[in-house]
Amino acid sequence: MAINITMPRLSDTMEQGTVVKWHVKAGDTVSTGDVIADIETDKATMELESFDDGIVATLAIEEGKAINVGETIVVLAEDGESVEEAAASVSASSGSSAPATAQNDGSDIASPSATAIAEPPAPAESSPAPTTNDRIFASPLARKIAQENNMSLASITGTGPSGRITKKDVEAVIRDGGAIAPTSPIEVQTPTTSTPMPAPLPAVGAILESKTVPLNTMRTVIAKRLVESKTTIPHYQVTISARMDALNALRSELNEQLAPQGVKLSVNDFLVRACAIAMHQHPFINSSWVDQGPAIQLHGHVNIGVAVSLPEEKGGGLVVATINNADQTGLRQISAETKRLAAKARDKGLSPAELSGSTFTISNLGMFGVEHFTAIINPPNAAILAVGKAIDKPFIEYDENGDAELIIGSEMSMTISSDHRIIDGAMAAAYLQTVKELLESPASLLV
Repeated sequence: MAINITMPRLSDTMEQGTVVKWHVKAGDTVSTGDVIADIETDKATMELESFDDGIVATLAIEEGKAINVGETIVVLAEDGESVEEAAASVSASSGSSAPATAQNDGSDIASPSATAIAEPPAPAESSPAPTTNDRIFASPLARKIAQENNMSLASITGTGPSGRITKKDVEAVIRDGGAIAPTSPIEVQTPTTSTPMPAPLPAVGAILESKTVPLNTMRTVIAKRLVESKTTIPHYQVTISARMDALNALRSELNEQLAPQGVKLSVNDFLVRACAIAMHQHPFINSSWVDQGPAIQLHGHVNIGVAVSLPEEKGGGLVVATINNADQTGLRQISAETKRLAAKARDKGLSPAELSGSTFTISNLGMFGVEHFTAIINPPNAAILAVGKAIDKPFIEYDENGDAELIIGSEMSMTISSDHRIIDGAMAAAYLQTVKELLESPASLLV
């Protein structure tokens, strides 16, 4: 009997999915765990694995087309069944959306690995897997097994579609006792992005092209949710500035000591830590509005969302990567996790688990030279912090004798946008004051 693989629900809010790219074609043999397609959801682009063995009988939807959750996207012929019979059975059923097995409804998919919206072309079917970790094509299950066994995928030849490494390939190496070099932990902590470069100047007399650009699924959902946020949540902003001299000095000292370990702390790492710790004194900042009641839900965990912009060549847009339990996490771990999530978001895309669950969001545009801006709240958060660039400016300081002295110091502006149904002006100001104190006395962030 033919196996119908349906569009799974890859996020809690997903209603439709778009097939960005097929990694199989009619007649290909697939095994459990093989990646068969890249699916764009309302939050990211995910790799879709096959949950059955079989031969691809038909692809029920073209690349670039959207389809509802639960509808058939690909049909597999079982062992002993012809491709023609399997394809005919689907035609006869008029594209029934009922899944063939309980696994195909998407409810059993836990944290699927994500991939880039515009992923580089896969190597030819006869080619071995690439030899660098950045360009290795492997199923999420294969990556998980390799990680659990401290293995590098670089030495494994993939036998899956387009040379992808499958679960069976990794298990075969383990079974044969192949020597695989462990992955270096420092590679995960190494930043993969650089300071944004200005766009080149246009040629003299160049004319802009007039065209209409259709929105992809992610951009469409971002637009919808931002409008909903601004029209349903009563926003207001409060701004404060913090002196950064002490933090910059401590950060330079720590980075010098941690350099042999491949660790480089950023200002944003200290900011995440400060915002998380401050929630213990101001729990209403770490909350959500509940319409039923109505009521305010105070969260017992502090999950800081960090806004990550995606490059235009990969569809653009903005995703919020979540650092879980940030108040219980040290600076080194925050740094490593932030770099990992940012690199993965821009390279392969984040999983639903990495995109959900934030209780407070930070948006930092300082690296673009922006000194001050306001941000739109990311529901169901009650607030979002917009952070600008630290700038040098003159300050007047007084010594113990009361004599004034003009010095040059560094100052950073922070603006919090709050849900006025939950947080009033005094509460927002008190929270910002606590964050300011933590940043200006940064040693407190080390304990």
